[in-house]
Amino acid sequence: MKNVIYKPFAPHGEVSVPPSKSDVHRAVICAMLSGGICKISPVALSNDINATIDCARALGAKIELENDILTVDGTEVFKNKTAVLDCGESGSTLRFFVPVAAAGGVSASFEGHGSLVSRPVGIYADILPQNGVECHTGGRLPLSVSGQLKSGRFELPGNISSQFITGLLFALPLLEGDSDIVLTSPPESVGYIEMTLRTMSKFGVSVEATDDGWHISGGQIYVPTDYTTDGDWSQAAFFMVSAAIGGSVTVKNVSKSSAQGDREIAKILRRFGARVEQSENRVTVEKGEMSALILDASQIPDLVPALAVCACFAEGTTRIINAARLRLKESDRLSSTADMINALGGKVRELADGLEITGVGRLSGGSVDGCNDHRIVMAAAACASGADGEIICSDALSVNKSFPNFFEVYNSFGGHAELID
Repeated sequence: MKNVIYKPFAPHGEVSVPPSKSDVHRAVICAMLSGGICKISPVALSNDINATIDCARALGAKIELENDILTVDGTEVFKNKTAVLDCGESGSTLRFFVPVAAAGGVSASFEGHGSLVSRPVGIYADILPQNGVECHTGGRLPLSVSGQLKSGRFELPGNISSQFITGLLFALPLLEGDSDIVLTSPPESVGYIEMTLRTMSKFGVSVEATDDGWHISGGQIYVPTDYTTDGDWSQAAFFMVSAAIGGSVTVKNVSKSSAQGDREIAKILRRFGARVEQSENRVTVEKGEMSALILDASQIPDLVPALAVCACFAEGTTRIINAARLRLKESDRLSSTADMINALGGKVRELADGLEITGVGRLSGGSVDGCNDHRIVMAAAACASGADGEIICSDALSVNKSFPNFFEVYNSFGGHAELID
């Protein structure tokens, strides 16, 4: 198991972030479902993207990466009616592929590793059997489905992970009849749903919004399309926060008009008091005098670790609310974020659905548990630009889940990350 040492530093320079993991997941699935040959670029491999590629291959897709161009051949998808899908540790992969396999009439078993085996999938056991699919699970992995998914009404709460909604959105246009997704409460992480709908539209599939969900016409065809991915705002956030608390950085290849909800990081840092300048495809952040905020995280849960770090350097007490779903991520991310910051000399109080962070001006440094969670390891890196001493963080290689060359990019704008045993 590798640890990483982060030394105090002042950020400066420019960085590029990888293509959005969320965007690539969606593009691969739409390309697979097109039944033709599509090129997706740029693509950078990570453990989660590899899991989605492996699952697409298990359903019959042929996929090759050359340079940063991913070629997806979907001509043989669903020809084989049995499959084993290993989702690695990727929650998105698992939740996207369950209804997709069922729409193809595939008898599929789903496997996973690490924290994924404890993440919930029981909502599918509630709704899929009502629409023609046998679903065997105890609410978590292992899980298997068999039978042909049928169109109809799919009712589920809005405060579950948007990944379940996205999985249904991918699958339902393939069915013969029309379907409705009906939410019994307001949706969270709406940005991720909008990203799904935008990607589907680029592959020729349309979905109609309703007052309480979406109406999906059946019998639609995904059209083979070459697709250009967005840079990843979720990853950019850690570099931007580093600059807001200790220097200056320009992040390239992040689109101002992206469908990613985490593009809100630019507006939030400006509200905190950092200096932020943004053009269509880049954003520059500089240290500023920051003040506490109240932040509703219901639509931006992945930003919470980075925002909590930023709040340590804002005068007053910041409250992050409506973030209870973070307890079901790679770690209990509310607890692991609070523990990480407190171990470094910060002042964080854990709430039932969020965090309360009192600004301390500087962090002291120390040792923290990365909790095998890529976002905790990267949040610890951001702390180093406002720390007086070294930070030692465990589970360093968990960054491979989403951003394998994170340490290289981090070091390129003044950071000092050194892997140790």
